[in-house]
Amino acid sequence: MRPSIPRLMQVSRVLRHENPLGLPRSGTIPRMQRGLPQKRNIKDVAKVIAVSSAKGGVGKSTVAANLSLAFARLGYRAGILDTDVFGPSIPTLFNLNEEPRLSANNQLLPLTNYGVKTMSIGYLVGEESPLVWRGPMLLKAVQQLLHDVDWGGLDVLVLDLPPGTGDTQLSITQQVILDGAVIVTTPHTLAVKDAVKGINMFRKVDVPILGLVQNMSVFRCPHCHGDTTVFGSSEGVKKACADHGLDFLGDVPLHPNIGEDGSRGKPTVVAEPESDRAKVFMDIATSVGTKIGVIR
Repeated sequence: MRPSIPRLMQVSRVLRHENPLGLPRSGTIPRMQRGLPQKRNIKDVAKVIAVSSAKGGVGKSTVAANLSLAFARLGYRAGILDTDVFGPSIPTLFNLNEEPRLSANNQLLPLTNYGVKTMSIGYLVGEESPLVWRGPMLLKAVQQLLHDVDWGGLDVLVLDLPPGTGDTQLSITQQVILDGAVIVTTPHTLAVKDAVKGINMFRKVDVPILGLVQNMSVFRCPHCHGDTTVFGSSEGVKKACADHGLDFLGDVPLHPNIGEDGSRGKPTVVAEPESDRAKVFMDIATSVGTKIGVIR
């Protein structure tokens, strides 16, 4: 059996900028690459989509996790890659905290739960250990996560991007051929304004935008069954879609079970597969899968 790699914060030697994950030298990325990285496909992955939000706290990781699980439930080989180096969420959402092992060619082997292959830097560091890295280390770590994981054949890989429109997002769009991006927002005016910044970022780097997902839209009271738009009307998101010629992919309600499901490591698509909430995620996956050619 191949050994696991030691958690980064337990490694005694100094990790260099060209190899921040401390992988053995026979990986697939050329070391000390100069200039802009070459954009290429992720090995053994048919389709790659990025799930993004320019604003933090809008439930992007929860949407990304449920989207990958929905693809698996539809019968496709699905994976999710957590590219949020400073705030990884996938270990919690998938109830995984093992140290990944290495393949025969010294690539990271994904951890699997609920039929979805996952990878996150959260598996390589202690749960409460911060990563205090500057730009070069951060970007090289992202490059290694993108190209030094042995996915073993996937129909679709979901990239859970960090919030914002900064270095990590730009690095990913420069290194990977993306089949499209899904932008997550809430109905709140501030979130919608930042979502528009995300739209403009992806257009500047020539990444197709598959559409917008509105999260935490309507809260239905379990007692009186009345609907409340806690973060404001959905018209702002729909107007943004209309103004920018984009599809409105789905409307995820504000329901306590969605957050609770994720917190206990069993997202809604697997925790409550017959619920209306799970159906929303399934419909989004069907729409996205059709757009990128996974579903024909």
